[in-house]
Amino acid sequence: MAIFVHYLSILLISAVIFLLLRAYRLRRLRLPPGNLGLPFVGETLQLISAYKTENPEPFIDERAKRHGSVFTTHVFGEPTVFSADPETNRFILQNEGKLFECSYPGSISNLLGKHSLLLMKGNLHKRMHSLTMSFANSSIIKDQLLVDIDRLIRLNLDSWTDRILLMEAAKKITFELAVKQLMSFDPGEWSESLRKQYVLVIEGFFTVPLPLFSATYRRAIKARREVAEALSKIVKERREEYEKGERENDMLGALLGGEWEDDQLSNEQIVDFMVALLVAGYETTSTIMTLAVKFLTQIPLALAQLKIE
Repeated sequence: MAIFVHYLSILLISAVIFLLLRAYRLRRLRLPPGNLGLPFVGETLQLISAYKTENPEPFIDERAKRHGSVFTTHVFGEPTVFSADPETNRFILQNEGKLFECSYPGSISNLLGKHSLLLMKGNLHKRMHSLTMSFANSSIIKDQLLVDIDRLIRLNLDSWTDRILLMEAAKKITFELAVKQLMSFDPGEWSESLRKQYVLVIEGFFTVPLPLFSATYRRAIKARREVAEALSKIVKERREEYEKGERENDMLGALLGGEWEDDQLSNEQIVDFMVALLVAGYETTSTIMTLAVKFLTQIPLALAQLKIE
């Protein structure tokens, strides 16, 4: 019993020292007022629970009312400044790459990989971004993209039963289209298995990046490893084919055939790059598709005009 009390006392003293050091650091860095919450976890759990409700704004509204429109909190393993002030946000966005540098929480950057486009900086980022945009705007993609979209939409429509969850269906279509454009793979068991692993990876983006405390993050790390293994196998096979003169007109082919300062991209760099590209449009594009159907259904006149156009 005495030993237990002794260790409990040490734990409490350590926690108090930790909280005092954090408060001192907050003042020393001259950060906006706020609350860093619990050790390690911060206010991550409150943020996640808020965004699982129909109205997540109170998380920001309550803190803005208490501390001001620009406040400090601690989410996803890092001290974070939230801004609900339009002028401040405009200033930050206008000075990105000058006074401010784009970054992501550890929960996201660790899962995307160190060579992800979202985490690249400098000349390599510019070249990879340019490659992505030039590929997306190439005549080959423009000519084939609408054909692929039409085919995938019809394929999914034919497989639907009387009742479907539109958001999930839109995500499936978006992912299948991305896989087709990146690697020339048609929908099948492989792409669906890959998509299910991606869902687990994305779930890990918005959690505490501590495997010991978060089962969701542990699952995300495992899923990311399996995604990387699956993509690495494809990249290795395609590199061997490329060296033999067999080339595909897709993003992977562009990455393998691009001219780089360091001769060529490694398989690991290409895998990280593709991981980010597959993630990028999965949530955003599918959300836009779902909202488009929702609003067109609610506004028959707009639907009629769209059909005429």
